[in-house]
Amino acid sequence: MQHDFDHLIVGGGMTADAAAKAIREADAEARIGIVGDETHPPYERPPLSKALWKDKTVESIDLGTSKSGATLYLDRRIVALDRAAHTVLDDGGDTYRYRKLLLATGATPRKLPFSGERVINFRTLDDYLTLRRFAKAGAHMAIIGGGFIGSELAASLASNDCKVTMIFPGEAIGAGRYPAALGEFLNGYYREHGVELRTGAKVAGGNADANGVGITLADGKALRFDAVVAGLGVTPNTELAQQAGLKVDNGIVVDDRLRTFDPDIYAAGDVANFHNAALHTRLRVEHENAAISMGHHAGRVMTGADEAYTTLPFFYSDLFDLGYEAVGLLDDRLDVVEHWTTPFREGVVYYLDDGRVRGVLLWNVWGQVDAARELIAERGPHDADSLRGRLPRLT
Repeated sequence: MQHDFDHLIVGGGMTADAAAKAIREADAEARIGIVGDETHPPYERPPLSKALWKDKTVESIDLGTSKSGATLYLDRRIVALDRAAHTVLDDGGDTYRYRKLLLATGATPRKLPFSGERVINFRTLDDYLTLRRFAKAGAHMAIIGGGFIGSELAASLASNDCKVTMIFPGEAIGAGRYPAALGEFLNGYYREHGVELRTGAKVAGGNADANGVGITLADGKALRFDAVVAGLGVTPNTELAQQAGLKVDNGIVVDDRLRTFDPDIYAAGDVANFHNAALHTRLRVEHENAAISMGHHAGRVMTGADEAYTTLPFFYSDLFDLGYEAVGLLDDRLDVVEHWTTPFREGVVYYLDDGRVRGVLLWNVWGQVDAARELIAERGPHDADSLRGRLPRLT
């Protein structure tokens, strides 16, 4: 069967939802199609590791994509793209013809070297629903990874009365992103909340059965859990773009209009490698703000707007009763300047390179994202003294 659309979106996440709504705002008559491999319509992804473990309901995270008038094809995977014919083919044999195409194919979680129902490579709503079945009070859960998703899930599971063990190769939670002293504080903070940390540890193997999961660490230590959750980062889904001959380099390479070198094909969200003028570098960002802002921008450009994508995305996290927003590059190999109002409870961390601010971590400081963006865009030079008192900016 063949389906014909003015605008076709491959991928069924937040980027697809934002693009479809932007297209509809610009063109009330456009035929819009969305093809995604998940079984659910587009939904908010951040609550999977945050608010759904508190008081938010699964029903509330639906994005209402149907309001855009787009036709949704769920649980279908696009396996081929013919740029000359302006068609894509799904795994069920259906063909979709497009005038403009948006690749919003997202990313796939890196997987543990063993599998089973109780081994969850966390990414989707179905992963959350699976984990919820095992996350009973008193259940012993392992979180593999000490980064963004791992630290959020550990806090959420511990707050739901699970026994939690975090296993990661670094010496501290958020190693490589947070300053060393902040990472050490977080280690203690998580332990105070009942989370066991196994730092400097790597998983060598494991096996799962109906009753639990056994894992073996690289040092030979054997452990057993009710379920194991991997938060090991993701890999962009570029296979379709590669098959079609589009340029791929840590994602699908796009210009400042989010176009590939094929003028009828765009890419946005987790999978897109774009140039950011403020940082003077190419980025690929795996967070909500990027997904939504890029999807909206791509939708506008696909319907005729001639505008550069200039947004510097931000991201945020909740860690028990701590939280932060961050903009730009958080890399502890840069020159790190810390200004704490209350050490490790409220403050701002700046990441500098040759006198220019490249990233800002707003730790329990809110409403300063735009000010941080403006600071990153400045030429400087900046140092610890010039940045003192710069943020938070009173409004």
